[in-house]
Amino acid sequence: MKLEDLAGLRLSYDAVGSTRYDETPEGYHRLDHRERIGRGDEVFRRAADALLGWRMQPAAGLPTTATDVPAQIGTNSLGRLGPGLLIGRSPLARIGLPVPCRVVWIVNEPDRIGFAYGSLQGHPEAGEESFVITRDPDGIYFTIRAYSRGATWYTRLAGPLARKAQQYAAHRYTKALQRLATP
Repeated sequence: MKLEDLAGLRLSYDAVGSTRYDETPEGYHRLDHRERIGRGDEVFRRAADALLGWRMQPAAGLPTTATDVPAQIGTNSLGRLGPGLLIGRSPLARIGLPVPCRVVWIVNEPDRIGFAYGSLQGHPEAGEESFVITRDPDGIYFTIRAYSRGATWYTRLAGPLARKAQQYAAHRYTKALQRLATP
């Protein structure tokens, strides 16, 4: 699968935008992860640039390319899920399962910035994941909210193990964004 192949694919779930409204569709598993990544305007700006510029995923071990930088509604992205996410950046990160997604909403406010992407046909999971950076009085926070369910026989078979992998990925994303945002 190549990035240019994604334009003709449909989203693999129906409840588009639910992560924006804190709704979890019936039959989906939910993930909420929120962590402080630093303090100050520079951390906020650097984190936003890294997130919207698609640098967070590769820094976490998930090589990702996108049709638009910065991310915008309709941007297609293609990641590779494989050993890289488990062992960090390595040549092995280029192999693995395709993870095709499309940006379905964006938030760009003075104290809140981010986006959500939804799974496209061919993604091992079906659902949506949002990444939002907020400037709060006590620091800069990164929140990941997702809902998903297995879209293939092997992710359905993995059950709780797939959810643990998603929690692990959220932790890796947060640590990567924290590193990218720290001056």
